[in-house]
Amino acid sequence: MSNYLILVAGGQGLRMGGDVPKQFMLLGGRPIVMRTIDCFVEALPDVHIVIVLHPDYVEMWKRLCKEHDFRVDCQIALGGTERYHSVKNGLAAISSESADDVVAVHDAVRPLVSVEVIRHAFAEARQSGAVVPALPSVESVRLVDGSGRSVAVNRNNVMLVQTPQVFSLSLLRQAYAQLYRESFTDDASVVEALGHAIQIIPGNRENIKITTPSDLRMAELLTSDN
Repeated sequence: MSNYLILVAGGQGLRMGGDVPKQFMLLGGRPIVMRTIDCFVEALPDVHIVIVLHPDYVEMWKRLCKEHDFRVDCQIALGGTERYHSVKNGLAAISSESADDVVAVHDAVRPLVSVEVIRHAFAEARQSGAVVPALPSVESVRLVDGSGRSVAVNRNNVMLVQTPQVFSLSLLRQAYAQLYRESFTDDASVVEALGHAIQIIPGNRENIKITTPSDLRMAELLTSDN
């Protein structure tokens, strides 16, 4: 029963500005992606890691590993056109055929995921086959149609989905054998297209996705409290 992590780090980080992709920006003196990996290694020391990188940034990753003396063993896969293709490439890099193996897919720019959420997600995935962490919305929610018209939605029926999304390895392989659709916005939507139910577990509020400068400032505040 092996544990795998596909770390999606193939983005170019254009919304952050500058020349350094957001996953390689420093948070507390270390690249964000390395902090993210640390969370999984702490939670599951035996986890096998596949990091999915944009082809242009493979050498940058190798250089940063030397500069920061980063010794965690990570297999490299190349990113694709869409997130779907990047995850599919990450899956192809896993050679195991064991029916008991579990794999997580996680955003490289979520370095504040808790150890408890990771362990809980992996444990539950071994039972149900498909798990996502999520939080209830604390904001009012409106649904907007193509014309711009909106309608209020009961926020008690809305959950804000995070990663890691964790699955039976064999199930995720079956899901990614499907042809790409625009409706595949995350891994759970790909699995759900097979007709498999998704179990929701509580996420942690600090597990923000760093995509803008203000997100990075918030992460700096959160890490300075530790």
